[in-house]
Amino acid sequence: MIIEDFMIRDVISVKKETTIKELLEKLVQHKITGVPVVDEEGKLLGMATDGDVIRDIQPKGRTVYDIFSLILVSEQADLKDRLRYSLDRQVKEIMQKNVVTVKPKSPIDDAMAVFSKHHIKKIPVVNPANRVVGVISRGDLIRYITTKLIDQTVDKL
Repeated sequence: MIIEDFMIRDVISVKKETTIKELLEKLVQHKITGVPVVDEEGKLLGMATDGDVIRDIQPKGRTVYDIFSLILVSEQADLKDRLRYSLDRQVKEIMQKNVVTVKPKSPIDDAMAVFSKHHIKKIPVVNPANRVVGVISRGDLIRYITTKLIDQTVDKL
């Protein structure tokens, strides 16, 4: 089996100038956790995920104003302020730039090895010109394992 047998061909992607707010809307609308970031020709620039957004809007910790008399914690205000600040920023500011990819004709074992080693949820599938032609997710592999391999094993029993 090769990767193109499993990959999603209708790839939802964003441009590097997309705002974080627009990214979040796209993730929610399509019920996905991440998207490739591509240029005008569809060439891969990076990946933007829900985890990248969370790391970006996370409060930077507690603020101690006066250690001797009173400790004031401003986590909620910091989160609201950070969220307000983050929503208008561009995806290029939070995206992962060093992205592991696979090729459409590569064996499915290559994708399994990437998922295992890098603990990621999605892998962009790129052609020789580095254009995104698909995406493969851990869920795609789990569905395959469940529907094909387990069913075949049960049938042999």
